[in-house]
Amino acid sequence: MALAELGVVVLDCPDPRRLADFYAGVLGGTVKAEEDGSWVTLQVPGGQHLAFQAAPGFVPPKWPSPDASQQFHLDLNVRDLDAAEQSVLALGATVLDAEDRSRPWRVYADPAGHPFCLCAC
Repeated sequence: MALAELGVVVLDCPDPRRLADFYAGVLGGTVKAEEDGSWVTLQVPGGQHLAFQAAPGFVPPKWPSPDASQQFHLDLNVRDLDAAEQSVLALGATVLDAEDRSRPWRVYADPAGHPFCLCAC
């Protein structure tokens, strides 16, 4: 029996609203911000939550880096890699690794520098 259930994944970032808006553009859903803007929650379709927390000294992860951890990444399933790539780039993502077009995934960074993958499903 599980000891707990996953509540929410929280990303540190310099601008929680901007990052929540980016992921709302990618995943859909509803953005709700605390009054002071230090915490923003995205409720994605299906009931999952992704939250964003202000971190004034935020340093983005390095990817790839043999001497630094990427910390974590999100795998986002998409039906059309090429179309999804164009959309996330238009929303502010940057390409980290998309050269090998034969693989069923590509790696990007969100506007705060967190890596994420678009994965063909």
